[in-house]
Amino acid sequence: MSSVKSVVISCAGIGSRLGLGLTKALVQINGRSLISWQLELFKDVEDIRIVIGFQANDIIEEVRKHRQDVIFIFNHRYFETKTGASFYLGARHANSEILEWDGDLLVHPDDVKMLLDTEGEFICYSDKTSDDAVFVRTDEQGTVLEFSRESGDYEWTGPACICKRNLVYSSQNVFNMFEPHLPMRGIKVRAYDIDTYNDYLRVSELTKDWKI
Repeated sequence: MSSVKSVVISCAGIGSRLGLGLTKALVQINGRSLISWQLELFKDVEDIRIVIGFQANDIIEEVRKHRQDVIFIFNHRYFETKTGASFYLGARHANSEILEWDGDLLVHPDDVKMLLDTEGEFICYSDKTSDDAVFVRTDEQGTVLEFSRESGDYEWTGPACICKRNLVYSSQNVFNMFEPHLPMRGIKVRAYDIDTYNDYLRVSELTKDWKI
């Protein structure tokens, strides 16, 4: 295992918009759980922290089928807080550089390798693919200037990397935690998050040929 970054995967939420009755980490994508996809993509990362809440015991059981050294952190207020709170809880005792990863996110394997080798802080974005997007506006160099619910150049999907010294608590979304640090280096990736059932069908099709 080589990467010195900590990876924090936020899996505490209910995932009610998806409508499958499961937390998104346990949703099956082409025959394997979403969290098992992520763990395979992070097989070279020594420090993985997973924030859990809803169906916590089921997630722990699934993760331990694949790795025994994952650190679990509970967000006991998962019903009333958003991903910002989960990320903060998972990141506050992590290494100096922390890669933020939502539990409903898949990124192309080649892009994951690139991000793990990229030093410093950054925000990732992609072409718009999901039904319920948050947008980013960028300049000509790809620097992220702002987030928006209305419009933008690309979709904010995550992931993002932040130095622990810049970590601040938010009960809202992860992107709200990054707003005080804008402008910030942006990196375009092939990223897909799963908010709705249509997203789920789309991601299942897109990942059929992925080799991890």
